[in-house]
Amino acid sequence: MKAVVQRVKYARLSVDGELVSEIENGFAVYLGVGKGDCDIDEDYIVKKVSGLRVFEDENGKMNLSLFDIKGEILLISQFTLFADCRHGNRPSFFDAEVPAIANSRFESVKNKLINLGLTVKTGVFGADMKIEQFNDGPVTIIIDSKDR
Repeated sequence: MKAVVQRVKYARLSVDGELVSEIENGFAVYLGVGKGDCDIDEDYIVKKVSGLRVFEDENGKMNLSLFDIKGEILLISQFTLFADCRHGNRPSFFDAEVPAIANSRFESVKNKLINLGLTVKTGVFGADMKIEQFNDGPVTIIIDSKDR
C-alpha cells in the first residue's frame, strides 16, 4: 500500500463538475492499494498518516500532527501509484489491486482513520476526479507499507 501525503491549506474534489468533497488545513492523501495488501499494510499506513508531525509549532518547527491542529484528510484512491514504467513509455498497472478489493481496502483505511477521531472526506472510487489543492510548504511525504 502506498500513500502520497501532501500538507494543504485546502483541497477540493469534483466529479463531473460537481463538488464532492473539500477540506481546509490538513492532508490530501493519495492512496494506492497493491496486490496482496492486507490488514497489516492498512494499519501501517493509518499509523503513519495519522501520526505525521509536519505542521509547525509555535517555534516554526514541524512538530504537530493532524490531531494537534484539528486538521482534516481528503483521501483519494489512486491506483496509478503502482505504475511500472520500466518498459517503454506506457505504464503497466499490473501491481495495482483489482478494483473490488482495492475499494474495500480503501474504505477500511478511511474507517480506521475516522475511528481515530479524524475528519476524513473522500472522492468517488474509480471516477474521473478533478482535484484542486493549495499545497502548504510544499510538504510531500511518500509512505510505502512495504518499507515497514
